[in-house]
Formats: sequence, structure tokens, C-alpha cells
Amino acid sequence: MNRQLAIYLAVGLIGVAAPLVTTGFYAQFALLWIMVTLALCWDVMGGQMGYNSFGNVTFFGIGMYTTVVLQVGLFYSVGKYTQAQGAAGFDLSFVQYFVGLGAGLVLAGVIASIVAAVVGSGMLGLRGHYFAIGTLGLGIAFGELFAGWDWVGAGSGIVTPLFPGELEWRSLLFYYLAFLLAIFCFFTLKRMYATRFGLAINAIRDDEDKAEAMGLPTTRYKTLAWTVSAFFTGIAGGIVGNISGFIDPRDVAFSSATYGVWMILMAILGGKGTIWGPVIGAVVFQFTQELFWTYLLGWQRVALGLLIVLIVVFFPSGIVGWLRERFPERFGVKVETAGASDAGGRG
Repeated sequence: MNRQLAIYLAVGLIGVAAPLVTTGFYAQFALLWIMVTLALCWDVMGGQMGYNSFGNVTFFGIGMYTTVVLQVGLFYSVGKYTQAQGAAGFDLSFVQYFVGLGAGLVLAGVIASIVAAVVGSGMLGLRGHYFAIGTLGLGIAFGELFAGWDWVGAGSGIVTPLFPGELEWRSLLFYYLAFLLAIFCFFTLKRMYATRFGLAINAIRDDEDKAEAMGLPTTRYKTLAWTVSAFFTGIAGGIVGNISGFIDPRDVAFSSATYGVWMILMAILGGKGTIWGPVIGAVVFQFTQELFWTYLLGWQRVALGLLIVLIVVFFPSGIVGWLRERFPERFGVKVETAGASDAGGRG
């Protein structure tokens, strides 16, 4: 069997079986797949294209709010719902819940993509640290905007609709939604990287001026890359909002200090610019974070800070980059020994 196919089957089997053999950890495993999606999406810009963005959390938050607003708005007044903070009288039936959730998640990706396309047409004219700072301000601005918007709960936040069934079934639903999203995101990006799109964004990363001089429409490709990244990030936000059950504009939806930083850290930890790097980085980070919260409660953020320092110092090229340097032959790189080179020269 092809080694790559075997890896895909193993990951798929683990993903399907994980909640069935580890009951009680549905939310943790669901967030693991969300982290994989977020890391993959950030790497489109930060790894494959070389544009370090702190603004992907903007699309994450937009996806959260879009999903819950549509879930409620299809059947009730959103303004009255937010004033009542999801109190009794706003219950949804099974059909209403799933119609609202499905439509909300799809629209979350679409709205996030539209915002990325509109904002990106101007923002992507910036380069280097100017772009990074600009995107950081973008996330903060949207957080303050939603914190002052009474229709969606303003600073008090908004409660997501209650699942019309048992809690266990709700947990399984969002676990498999997160799993399917991560799988779909992985194979979509893998397919795109194998096309002209992948070559174009890599050319932008290597030397954007030369790419432009050769006639490559860099702005178009940069905007497309950010739009694709925003689509999956927006859907991930919609799923996380429903998992948490409550959306706070600053601390959850547009939190640059948590999700905004985590997606960057995971991609760097695993190895920027690779398809498997963000996946590995997300898995290592999420398990490490859960261990910190379990055994270092009260010191977990200190431990995460030290983890960031260790990553930057000892794994500057990420886990995949480090493995590629240590075991190049495992990655298809042919290494000639000194003896073989000399013999070839004498021949």
C-alpha cells in the first residue's frame, strides 16, 4: 500500500473512532480538529505566501456571529433574542436547528470570504511588518465594532441556540463537523498547492518584485489566497461559537491573544510552508495545552509562554523542518556521501 494512502486511512480511522473510544472528551477532540483547520488556513498566507497575518481572527469572529445570527434570524427577531439572552421562548425544533446551523455555517464562510476580498484589495498592498501590524489592527477594530453593536448583544455577548436533544448527541455533532471541516480544508489546500495557484503564491513568497516583473498578477493571487483562508476560518468560527455556547466579542470571537496567536504558533511549531507542518503543530500544541490546563492550572499561560520561546529557539524551522534536516532521505531528498562523490569524480 502507498505510504501516503496508509497515513490518510490511519488519520481518517482515528478521526472517526476517537469520540467512540474516548467518551467525555468530545469538546477537546473537536477543538483539536478546529486547531488543525486554523493552522492550515493561516499557513496559506504566513507559510506558503510569506505574508504574516495577525488578522485571520477577524474571519474567525465574523464566522461566529454570522452563524448564530442566521440560526436565530431565520425564525425569531435577533434583537429580541439578544435582549432576552436566549431565554425560554426562543427554542428551536430539530428541523429549525439543523436548517439554521447548516445555512449559518455556509454563510459564515461566504461572508468571511467577502470581507477578506474587500479588505484584502487594500490591505494586501502593504508588505512585511506593515501588513502584520495592519492586520492586527483589523482584528481589534472588528472586536470593538461588535462590542458596540446592540443588535448582536454588544459587549454582553450572545448566547447560541440550545440544541434540541441530549448533550451527548450535540457534542458528537460538533465533533464530526469539526473533523469533516479539517479533512475538507486539508485536501482542498493540498489540491490547490499542486496547481498554478501554489506556484504563484510560492513565487510571491520567494521574491514578489520579480514575480510582478514576470507578469504575475500578484494582488489577484494574494487576495484569492486570503479569501480561501477566510472561508474555512469563518466556518471554523461558526462551529466553535456553538461548541462554547456563548460568544463574547473581545474574549472569544475576535480574541487576538488566544485564537489569533495560537493559529500562528501552531503553524510555526509544525513547520511553515508545508502541508503537514500545521497539522502536526496543531496536534502537538493542543495536547500540550490540555496538559498545561490539567496539571499546571494557574501557571498554564506561563508554561505556554515558555513553550513559545522554546519553539523559536530550538525549532525555528518547525518540527517538519527539523526532521527534514535530520532525515532528508525520508523526505525524498537524495544525499550523496563524500566517498561516493569522490568515486564519481575519479570515474
